[in-house]
Amino acid sequence: MQRQEIRSLADLAGEGTRVLTNLVRDTHSGIARRVFGSIGPVSKPVEIVHNTIAAATYYAVDRGVRGSLRGAGELAAETRGSDDDDTIESHPTVADVVAALNGIYGDELTDRGNEFALTMQIRRRGAPVAMNAAAIAATFPNATGRIVVFVHGWCLTERSWWRRPRDGEDASPYGARLRGDLGFTPVYLRYNTGLHISENGKALAAVLDELQAMWPVPVDEIALVGHSMGGLVVRSACHYGTQHQHGWPDAVRHVVCLGSPHLGADLEKGVNAASWALARLPETQALASFLNARSAGTKDLRYGALLDEDWSYSHPDEFLRDRCHEVPFLPGAVYHFVATTAGPRAVGAVFGDRLVRPHSASGAGKARQVPFEPHHGLTLTGLHHFDLLNHAAIYDKLHHWLGRSGRDTESTG
Repeated sequence: MQRQEIRSLADLAGEGTRVLTNLVRDTHSGIARRVFGSIGPVSKPVEIVHNTIAAATYYAVDRGVRGSLRGAGELAAETRGSDDDDTIESHPTVADVVAALNGIYGDELTDRGNEFALTMQIRRRGAPVAMNAAAIAATFPNATGRIVVFVHGWCLTERSWWRRPRDGEDASPYGARLRGDLGFTPVYLRYNTGLHISENGKALAAVLDELQAMWPVPVDEIALVGHSMGGLVVRSACHYGTQHQHGWPDAVRHVVCLGSPHLGADLEKGVNAASWALARLPETQALASFLNARSAGTKDLRYGALLDEDWSYSHPDEFLRDRCHEVPFLPGAVYHFVATTAGPRAVGAVFGDRLVRPHSASGAGKARQVPFEPHHGLTLTGLHHFDLLNHAAIYDKLHHWLGRSGRDTESTG
């Protein structure tokens, strides 16, 4: 394990104890306020003494524990750390844990400069690909002029696209099949899903701009495939790529969103409502603060915020208000959606695929609509959210859609 990774683990442990200490402290404080308030002014002297002792105690505990962990991290880094290139993140299980941690807390990790804060990277066999022409050529020795870029969802990594179907079929990932069947070169990304979707959209736009410039052969066509949050990041990238006058948006022929919450995810809406209600009572304000510590990227899923303007002028924990702006589709691309329901029609309409409901995945809302054409979409029944990552019916549609030019798909559906 590298020395900086050990220090970052100690930093994470210390931050975790800080969050727990604050939760206990603030819950204690809320209960105390209720008790002293019920007694009245006569309890004021006792309340002052109580609050002073409690504050000093929690401060000492927090500083002591975090200082001990920081010191242990420094000691372990010097005695147990190494300078080799093998990182713990290169191990698949650890990479999945780090990705989940980034999804929940990734903006804070970035702000703290923690080693485990992910950045937008092209990945190949679990390792990042350097963004220079030589590395790109070596990574993609059989590059074609057709590129398909896969963008994973919240708390996941590019490894999620290797998910085996639940029906037991031994099916290759979409990328491998598109390479064999249609000559697409698959490109996989890993990114910090805890950052704002608009930040990841701008990062993806920049990566695609560099990739097009360094690609070993002329780029004729780009297809973008995003799962869940990945579909929102793709749409954001198309907007910012156009705004920054990049060349790659002109090559995009297809954008495919698999179970993306274009109108929001009910789970995030539920957490927002719960934290708002908990904040009303002093005894539960600490729990509300704990819930509100979730990442900016998670909160963007509340209504599918794609742009800086969707979040920069509002409080991140305001109660269930949709401030999202419309984001036009690229004029030269056809946009496709896949929606799923885990149960029969009536049940599926309510619960969707257990994370995203069909109306959100298809952009068909009452107050706001994303302009997908129904004949460019697919709605399936009996699948949950992660079945979208590898399923025969979905690949058949991908093959059908990507096998045609944008104009052919527009005319034939």
